Amino acid sequence: MMRAAPTVRLCPGGYTPLIPTEWCPYGAFTYMIEQNRKCLRVGAIQVGIEERSARFISPIVIDCRDHLHGRLCSVVAKELLAGQKIVLVRCEDMVISGSLVRNQTKYAQFRKKRMNTNPTRGPFHFKSPARMVWRTIRGMVHQKSARGQAAIGRLSTFEGIPHPYDKVKRKVIPAALRVVRLKPGRKYTKMGDLANNVGWKHQELVSSLEDKRRAKAEVFFQKKKAAAALKAKAEEAAAGDLAKVNEVLAAAGH
Repeated sequence: MMRAAPTVRLCPGGYTPLIPTEWCPYGAFTYMIEQNRKCLRVGAIQVGIEERSARFISPIVIDCRDHLHGRLCSVVAKELLAGQKIVLVRCEDMVISGSLVRNQTKYAQFRKKRMNTNPTRGPFHFKSPARMVWRTIRGMVHQKSARGQAAIGRLSTFEGIPHPYDKVKRKVIPAALRVVRLKPGRKYTKMGDLANNVGWKHQELVSSLEDKRRAKAEVFFQKKKAAAALKAKAEEAAAGDLAKVNEVLAAAGH
């Protein structure tokens, strides 16, 4: 008499046959149970990866104003290696601890580091604040590996706040803010001032463009505030008429 084929159950890791106890010895049955558990673990890992990748679809825009250079770069490097796309704006307003004279001297020593026989082969020293920040983060992601190259490819740095990031919500990193990390009274240097002293030629241009952007943002904010006030006034005027409707909505859980 022929027996029916064992049932097959679909689990996240694939197909695993579930064999009844009377068909196989105890050791084989426990082995099949362990295989099912492994499949479920693999499925859970896959779900976690999908949720994490969904979180990383949209880039995070960080406003670098009044952040400490090294602390911000270290946090950003970790996020880049984890798969997050990041845009850094207003890099010229980032700060470095220490006076301007001290940082100028350190950067002058850094610029002397070059290949003796053929300086065109590098290392290359950037003058713009955005590229200075980019180079610092590049050194934190092990860029000579494939993983590091992919991480640095997820980074964008800008002076000022260009379009379309002027219409996007910007974030800060509290652990890297100067007012949190630097002792009051200590000297610090703005990246824009340091770059201007080593040859960056666009400080005035970026400053004028930022003034125009702030003026437009102020006009937009006043319009938004006026619209919110009108909406609140209209809701207050219609509160009596909408009382019954609100009761029905509250009963439905809204």
